[in-house]
Parts: sequence; structure tokens; C-alpha cells
Amino acid sequence: MITTSIKESRLIAGNEIFGVTLRKLKEHKDYRGSFTEIFNHRWNLELDAVQWSLVKSEANVYRGMHFHKRHDEYFCLIQGRCELGLKDMRSDSPTYLQWSLYELWEEDLAALVFPRGLLHGWYFPIPSVHAQSVSESYVDYGKDDNWGVVWNDPDLGIPWSFEDPKVSNRAGDFPDLKSFIDGIAPF
Repeated sequence: MITTSIKESRLIAGNEIFGVTLRKLKEHKDYRGSFTEIFNHRWNLELDAVQWSLVKSEANVYRGMHFHKRHDEYFCLIQGRCELGLKDMRSDSPTYLQWSLYELWEEDLAALVFPRGLLHGWYFPIPSVHAQSVSESYVDYGKDDNWGVVWNDPDLGIPWSFEDPKVSNRAGDFPDLKSFIDGIAPF
């Protein structure tokens, strides 16, 4: 279990995964508040964003572990704190089956961009808000590209810092990693 009191958005455990980018964001503050650019096409990120969403989560909420074959994702914590876990399921990747655990803080704004083919999930220990973008509209990917793995399967290898989060009914019914691998065509 990883815990840290350093309020820096960073990789805290595991390995860097091929194709994943953690981009630190610059917050410009003055007497009125602040301005932060959270996305710019000139950053040359591997993302063709077609949908942006704003997501609010209560304390002790876990979302994931999701998997998509067709779309890339962008995650930017706006308020609060989160742990974001990834596992590379791309059989042709140099980091195949490796995992990463990131911690993101509102005090150190950053965006995490990752490609299709990664299992991914995020945990919010406190009420939090994040912006999320995908390269395929939610209405277009549906059930044929929206799989998952139960978050606490030990075969994931991710050392989450929590034990009993609030999860959706659907995520609570996700299979273990072995059943997931057996149930979908290789990626």
C-alpha cells in the first residue's frame, strides 16, 4: 500500500507505460483567482479528443478498472486528490502487462493522457472533480468496447491505498483479470 503526503502529481509506484504522458500544467494566479490551460492541440499529445466531460466524485469513490480497444483518454484532476492506476494489456507493447500507479493533487495540476488498450481506474479519497476526454464519443462506444476488471484483483499488481471503496454495481460485477483476458480477443 502506497501513501504519501507530498502534494505532487507523479508516478508513485510501478513502471512508466509506453505511450502514457503525464503533463504538468501551469496555473497562473493573481488577486482574482487563477487561469490554467488544461489542453492545447499544440502539445502534440496522442489524443484526438471528440468528447469532454466534467466528473464529480464523492469521497471514497472508485471508478474502473475500465478497458477500451478503440479510444484514447485524457484525465485532468481539477479539485481534490486521486490515485490513477493503469495496466498495459497491449500484447505488442514493450510494457505489456506492466502497471503504473499515479497520484494527482489539485495543488500540482497535471493531466494524464493514455492510449487505448490499458486497463484504467481512479480512486478519490476526498470529494473531487476531474475533466476527462475521449477520442470516441460515449454514445458510440457502448457495450462493444466497454469492458472491465474488478479493481482489487491481486493479479493486477496495483498497490492501491484503500480497501473498501464505493463502486458502481457494474464495476462490482467485473470479472477477475484471468477471466477478462480469456473473454476478449487479444489486443
